[in-house]
Amino acid sequence: MPSHDFRRPRLFVDTALESGITVTLERDQSNYLGNVLRLAAGDSVLVFNGRDGEWQAAISGRKRPDSLEITTQTRSQDRLPDLAYIFAPLKHARLDYMVQKAVEMGASKLQPVFTRFTQVTRVNTERMRANVIEAAEQCGILGIAEVAGPVALDRFLGQRKAGRLLVFCDEATDVADPLQLLSGEKAASGIDVLIGPEGGFAEEERAILQRQPHTLRLSLGPRILRADTAGVAALALVQAALGDWGSDPAADREANR
Repeated sequence: MPSHDFRRPRLFVDTALESGITVTLERDQSNYLGNVLRLAAGDSVLVFNGRDGEWQAAISGRKRPDSLEITTQTRSQDRLPDLAYIFAPLKHARLDYMVQKAVEMGASKLQPVFTRFTQVTRVNTERMRANVIEAAEQCGILGIAEVAGPVALDRFLGQRKAGRLLVFCDEATDVADPLQLLSGEKAASGIDVLIGPEGGFAEEERAILQRQPHTLRLSLGPRILRADTAGVAALALVQAALGDWGSDPAADREANR
């Protein structure tokens, strides 16, 4: 794992980054640096945009921070795992939590899907993206996970690429060792992790899911988990068995050159 600087504040900026340029701060960023963190001109922060790596920047501004002077790159851009988190949306605070944890666990895409028993009818994708950015800022993540608009489950299944592994978490299936089951799968074309709603999947949805190519129906243990807890558990299992927890991605890229 590369060395991360967790002491300096990190900010996401939606602009190209290179040495010598000036980035104008948004009002909430200026307030955060000046009034919350009590930083002033000359203090150093880290910035990233999801494309150009991480950079050191110096705060500029007379009365309050209003811009950043980009100086040197501290980390080059890496690539998020090809791991999509597919989920039935939850309400407000629990959705915020689930989005943040999915990002921390390495998901590169968040896809809400409406199922028969989904209780939420609207999804605030702007709020989801704000949570994605906040989690990336706080956890030293360089990439920004894609936030997709909500779709019906059957539509998602009709559009997904057949070569991707679909990990379908279902409390109705037999309990078995999930790590052993996952370790026997191949995921070279990417992974979709699907978590259903609080009421579970309808029988017709289970039937459709089990007809999907390259699908693993997985139990998350002998206890019923809440949907947000199930998401963290499933992503941890997938990352441990098939993801980037078992190796250094940077070292792997060097070895494959």
